[in-house]
Parts: sequence; C-alpha cells; structure tokens
Amino acid sequence: MRPLGTYNFFVYITTNSYKRVLYTGVTNDLKTRLLQHEEDSRNKKKHFAGRYNAYHLIFWERYEYIQHAIEREKEIKGWKRLKKINLINEFNPTWKFLNDDIE
Repeated sequence: MRPLGTYNFFVYITTNSYKRVLYTGVTNDLKTRLLQHEEDSRNKKKHFAGRYNAYHLIFWERYEYIQHAIEREKEIKGWKRLKKINLINEFNPTWKFLNDDIE
C-alpha cells in the first residue's frame, strides 16, 4: 500500500518482438496497460501498439505527479529514434523484455 498522498505514474516504451517499433506511453497502472496492448495486438488492433504488436516493455520511469509524467512522455515522443535508443540502452542495455518483472 502506498503512503497517503503518493501516486505512481509511469512513462514507458514498448517494442515488438523484432525490436523494430518503439511506442511511448504514460499510465498509472503499468501491468494492466501492457496487458491491454497485448490484447489489442491479438484482437482488433485498434491502436498503434496493437497494430505493430508493440507490447514488450523495454523502458519505464516512475513519477509521483501525472503532469510530470505527461511532460516526460511528450518530451520522449518528440525525440528522434536514435535518442530513444540511447535512453533505452542506458536503462536496459540488452533490451530484455521486462513485462514479467513488473509487480
């Protein structure tokens, strides 16, 4: 249980099994959001992550305030691919899929 007044918001990057696509998002429930991306990829493919099977987590950051998480998501989305790759490499050099590591 979180102490009163603290929240968890996550900025995350997912990829497909070939590690060719990068998707950046923000959520307050990372595990559920990853399952939603996976479900969309297996069914209707309504959203970007679903259409490109980008549900493998390779990067995440935690924020206490939603406005900070949204600002960071927008910042990362504005970057060129190479800068995103460098960010991922610093956090997760082997690009291991981290879905199973999320509590």
